[in-house]
Amino acid sequence: MTNAQETTHFGEQTVAMDDKQGMVNAVFHNVADRYDLMNDLMSAGVHRIWKDAMVNELAPPKTGSRPYRVLDMAGGTGDIGERIINRSVGYAEVVVSDINADMLRVGADRAKSWRYPAQASFVEANAEELPFEDNSFDAYTIAFGIRNVPRVQKALNEAHRVLKRGGRILVLEFSQVDIPGFDAFYKLYSDRVIPPLGKVVTGDSQPYQYFIESIRKFPAPPAFSSMMTEAGFKRVKHTSFTGNIATLFSGWKI
Repeated sequence: MTNAQETTHFGEQTVAMDDKQGMVNAVFHNVADRYDLMNDLMSAGVHRIWKDAMVNELAPPKTGSRPYRVLDMAGGTGDIGERIINRSVGYAEVVVSDINADMLRVGADRAKSWRYPAQASFVEANAEELPFEDNSFDAYTIAFGIRNVPRVQKALNEAHRVLKRGGRILVLEFSQVDIPGFDAFYKLYSDRVIPPLGKVVTGDSQPYQYFIESIRKFPAPPAFSSMMTEAGFKRVKHTSFTGNIATLFSGWKI
């Protein structure tokens, strides 16, 4: 089967593999300027707690004999990059990378007012074909972005390639709620509240309908952990947050 014949999901739709990235780009182009505001409204601010937990798990060093370099993939608006730099008290060097130029624009503008703006750089790149050398980063982070990549396994392989030996990957992603009763409430909230809220805040409900559908298509934690292992990561583990609304995955390049 050729690449042109390959298919994948775009929410509930089945689309050509080579078409998905452009469709995802259009979604994020439409919401870039209010992306973080919508995250606050949709999660009542809880996404900030999950992201803080991710950076606390990474525990970037505050000093050392050599630079500590982090690639924050799909990091457009810079909220993870800023957290990492602040947690390291300005020691970490973070490359914030995203395939969407509008998301990077928002992040680069915000970085001008960060406490340590010189510690961040913004690079437009595709997670499946990273423009970075082998063994060039100490850590790779991606928060709520891996499910938007057409070829997830290829992106994980690339993450493994660019990490140094001893480097760590942390993936924060939405998952499937697994608490009886709460799962029904969460589905109702997702279907009935989030798309209309998106229309009010951003003027378009379609991107948020896609977000909901893409979450439901993402592999369950054990399956995604297996994909990380297949990419070469060791000591893979996952931790669920808030009834499994979100899951933090961790692995090491050993």
